[in-house]
Amino acid sequence: MNRSITLRTAWAALLVLGISIAGCGSRKDTPDGSSDDPPPIFACSTTQVADFARQVVGDRYNVQSILSPGADPHLYEIKPSDAQLVVDSTLCAENGMHLEGGEWMRTLAEQAGKLDKLITCTDGVEPLKLEVEDETVDDPHTWFSPANAKIYVNNILEAVCQDDPDHEAEYRARASLYLKQIDTLDVWAADQITAIPPSQRMLVTSHDAFNYFCQHFGLKSSAPVGWSTGSEIGGGLTPERRKAVIESIRDSGVKAIFVETSVNPKLIREIAKEAGVEIGGELYSDSMGPPGSAGETYLGMMRENVLTIVEALRD
Repeated sequence: MNRSITLRTAWAALLVLGISIAGCGSRKDTPDGSSDDPPPIFACSTTQVADFARQVVGDRYNVQSILSPGADPHLYEIKPSDAQLVVDSTLCAENGMHLEGGEWMRTLAEQAGKLDKLITCTDGVEPLKLEVEDETVDDPHTWFSPANAKIYVNNILEAVCQDDPDHEAEYRARASLYLKQIDTLDVWAADQITAIPPSQRMLVTSHDAFNYFCQHFGLKSSAPVGWSTGSEIGGGLTPERRKAVIESIRDSGVKAIFVETSVNPKLIREIAKEAGVEIGGELYSDSMGPPGSAGETYLGMMRENVLTIVEALRD
């Protein structure tokens, strides 16, 4: 479906329903520190961005993710309820770098008059470059490096402090603790990965989501599909690339390759069979896990991914 038509349809539905396009006001605290108003809405494009926001704001904002766990941001088609959520929001946040296929989050913010309230979490990240179909693009999966995840947190922190300066000390205290937790995750993950023999440190997944992870932790990354799983730049798999990936897996001697929670596993299972290797497990990629799962937070999804990778590739 044409994405521009989908966006127009979503906004037309709002107008037909007679829904007002207006932002939420700020809360006023009562003397005991509580609020007599509902918390303002903080609309986030992806589950990762929403988790970073919650770690900073606590209950001061009602953080909502447009994408549900397991959804693919490259392919997502917006709904009228998404447009209304952004309309009602006080702050909104996107990943950026074209992760949101067709720039759907930025378009929602623009049409709601909220571009000045839109946080692009990848601002300040040094992107890895991908050569796809004779074009150089930025790899948007930057959160898989813990160092980049800290940039997301700091971008959110500064925007929240500007929006609600009365609680700046609280936001900075939460962010300080969370950044230390990311540092701990970083050290722990690097130690775990030492259990993988150097010859087995090759991560083959459904699409190019793990380049930052591999660069940060010293693995080699390979994927049979380009960086996007949609019809944008890099989507699709040519017979030549498929053959090259299979030969690369065979030549490397790697024991296992991996499927992803937000990508159809059919292709990677076919390639594993042709290459004569096992499926090492399922990795959280473009989305975190559902509520109650081990991967429902950024720290959890990273922890579980590391454990899955190490278990499959170690001796």
